[in-house]
Amino acid sequence: MENIHLTLKEKGYKRIKFKISKTQHLLVKGKINGVEGSFILDTGASNSCVDFKDIERFELFAKDSDTKAAGAGGTGMITQTSVKNTLKLGRWTDKNFGLVIFDMSHVNEALRQYKAKPVQGILGADILMKGKAIIDYYNHCVYLKSK
Repeated sequence: MENIHLTLKEKGYKRIKFKISKTQHLLVKGKINGVEGSFILDTGASNSCVDFKDIERFELFAKDSDTKAAGAGGTGMITQTSVKNTLKLGRWTDKNFGLVIFDMSHVNEALRQYKAKPVQGILGADILMKGKAIIDYYNHCVYLKSK
């Protein structure tokens, strides 16, 4: 079989490695506005998000939102948004990255119960679709296409 990495590289894709956590989540390292963090790569999350407590850490300009978040932690969670951020995953960059900000304590508490390390955020389908993602579970990497 043809080498998928070389084929995708020729088509403008960047390879980002991930680790699989004790909870079977896909974990990637990345930078938001130049600040490193650990993120769950979540195909089931519609939007990428970070915790309220990381607004200063990632130098986000947050504004209130009327939208309520829903997910594994429940429904009706208060949110804020932040736009025009920079996301860097390996050699792939998005300079117009939008985020939902909400209380992620339930996510990190669930990870702690499994003795897994906490995360600063979740990278969702918004990024996966923008980057025309191809997930290679066998080789533990995701490919995102550069613009």
